[in-house]
This record gives sequence, structure tokens and C-alpha cells, in this order.
Amino acid sequence: MFAAYALALVILLIVLRRVGGLEVPIWAAMCIGAALVLLAGAISPQAALDSIDFPLILFLFGTFAIARALEISGLLEDFAYKAFGRAENYSGLLIIILFGAGLLSAILMNDPFAVIGTPLVILMSRKLGMDPKPFLFALIFSITIGSALTPIGNPQNLLIATKSGMSAPFLAFAQYLLLPTLVNLAIAYFVLKLFYPDKEKGRKFGLNTNISMVRDSGLAFLGKLSVALFVLLIIARIVGGVLGFETLIPLPAIAIIGALPVLIFSKRRVEVARTLDWETLVLFCAMFVLMQAVWNEGLFQSILASLALDVKSIGVILAVSAVASQFVSNVPFAALYLPLLAAAGAGTKEFIALAAGSTLAGNLTPIGAASNLIILASAEKRGERISFFEFLKIGVVMTALNLLVVYIFLVLL
Repeated sequence: MFAAYALALVILLIVLRRVGGLEVPIWAAMCIGAALVLLAGAISPQAALDSIDFPLILFLFGTFAIARALEISGLLEDFAYKAFGRAENYSGLLIIILFGAGLLSAILMNDPFAVIGTPLVILMSRKLGMDPKPFLFALIFSITIGSALTPIGNPQNLLIATKSGMSAPFLAFAQYLLLPTLVNLAIAYFVLKLFYPDKEKGRKFGLNTNISMVRDSGLAFLGKLSVALFVLLIIARIVGGVLGFETLIPLPAIAIIGALPVLIFSKRRVEVARTLDWETLVLFCAMFVLMQAVWNEGLFQSILASLALDVKSIGVILAVSAVASQFVSNVPFAALYLPLLAAAGAGTKEFIALAAGSTLAGNLTPIGAASNLIILASAEKRGERISFFEFLKIGVVMTALNLLVVYIFLVLL
């Protein structure tokens, strides 16, 4: 039970964000939890080391390096002007973020957009003299909703697609989740307009998109080269997956190879490396250790077994996903529920429900999805803080509506 208590303490620290006069950032709270389970012997040092998903850490390192180069060079700011400058008003900007990031995250995985999108959204909203929070929420919700659409949108989808035995996972996901995803992105727009109404109705942005914001043309060129390499390798991975050769290009290799132009050839490579978002990398390492300790105790597995639920019911899958993913994260939860579905003789629809439920559960709380932690930690580093309860009050509404939409579509199909 000690690991469960440590997790409860971490959640409390994330909620409060302050102990006495000391501010506790998210990464530090997670480190406290990991240190406690190690010191208490709830997990051995070797098991803790084994629990860290180093391929994912390498993937994040590579994407962080690319994102930082884009930010330092000014290319990120320039892209913001070119892309978001098309929006004429508050509503238009929300739509561009929601549908742009949402649909792209379905193709290229969600975490890279969390990494690159956060400084971009904050930069653009500040340039426009607007509160970044509604646009950060748009990024958070769109990434989560959009990543549910394909088997490569996020790690748990990939796990479910490979372990469930689906013969054509891309087609299966599109068949069941394309329309719900589009509806949920539209719902996100109206929910955000409800919680964050336009305070300057009628205001036109009128940005001059012809102005270049690039400050370092050399680093910008290398940044473009890195992005091109990254995208091409992702496309090659998708094509390889269709042809049965997906494992020839692992995700860590894609991110590291993509970052090589910046890390090797840039004169500012030391600055790029020194100013990386190291706090978020530490946060993920600590989270893996803490969650593995919680997993090893078996508390949540035993609770699930004792409830005697119909594990194949679409409603049960979605409801349990929404709750359990907040405590043991969506990837380990999906790993737990997969064998239960397989033993019960579940079909493609039930496995799709597990993918959708465990993914959309990320919209409920700040710790519901890894991409949430990336965005919140990166935003906090840039002076934009979203509290636990501020997230929760919107997240409850968003998650309930998202899961209801998926339930309706899956039951009717």
C-alpha cells in the first residue's frame, strides 16, 4: 500500500503546488514520489531502472532538441505568424489549433505536438495580447482527442493494435473513431468558448504574416532540416508498418536522427542542449518508477477483479478507463485490461473502445495523459500556470461529453 500512498501524496502536491512558502513544480512532486517508493523498498533500484522507458525518453530528448532549436532561431515564432496569422479572430484561432493539432497528432503521434506546440501557442497568444490559457487547453484537448483516431496516435493505441490481433488496425480505428473524433473536436470548441468566452468580440487580429521573425537564419535552416528528417522518417515508419517493416525505424531513432543536424552542425548546439526541457525528462523518469511501484502492489488490479464487472461492455470499458487511467496512467491500464478482454473473447469494437477510453481519459485531469504533463510543465516553465482544479472543472465536462459521443457511436455501429 505504500506506493499507493506515495501516489496520493504526489497528486496532493500537484493539486496544491505549494508547501508552506516553497513552490513545488510538477516534476519535483513526481520525483518526491519516486524517491519515497525507492527509500521504502516498494521497488528495488534495479526494478526502478528497468521501469524507465528509455526509448521514450530518447524520443522526447530528440523532439525537445528540435523544438528548442526552432524556438531559439525564431523559426517557431515565424511559423506561428504564418499559420495562426490566418485566424482573423479569437474563434478562428481556437478552430485552427483544435483541428490542426488534433488531426496532425493522429498521424504523427501526440507527444511531438505537445513539445513543439506549447511554446508556439504561448508565444502567439502573448503577441496578440490574449490570455494563453484557452489556447493551451485547446492544444491539450485536441492532442488527446486527435490521437485516439489511429493506432499510431499514442503509445496505448499502438499497444492495443498490436496485442489485440487486429488484421487492419488503421481501417478499424478509422471505421469506429473518425466521426466521433471530428464531433469531439467540435465539442471542444464549444466547451472552451463556454469556459473562456471572447472578451473582445468583434476584434480583428490583422497580423502581417509577411514579416519574418527569424533571428538566426543558420539555426533556422538546420531546424527546418531536422523537421523534414523527422517527418520523412515518420512517414517511412507508417509505410513500413503497412508493408510489415515498422520495427526497422523505431521511434527513438526517428527523433534522434531528426535532431542530429541541430545537435551536430549548429554553432549554438551547446546552448540548445543546455536549455532543453530537462525538467520534463526527469518528470517522466520519476513517473515511470512511481507507477511501476504502484503497479507491483497490485491494488488496482485486485479492485478491478473484485468488482465483477462485465469487462466486454462498452460502457464498462469507457467508465473504468476514465477512472483507472488517472491512477496508473493510460498505458499500464491498457496493458492490464487487454488480457481481460482477450480472455472474454472480445472483438474489434471492444478493443477500439479500450483505445478510445484510455486515451480520452487524458482530458479529465492534469495527470491523465503524458502529453498533459509535457504541456503543463513546459507552460509553467514559461510563466503560465494552470492549476489542478482549473483543469479539472473543464476536464470533467470535456471527458464526459467525449466518452458519451464515443459510446453512442460504438453502440449504434
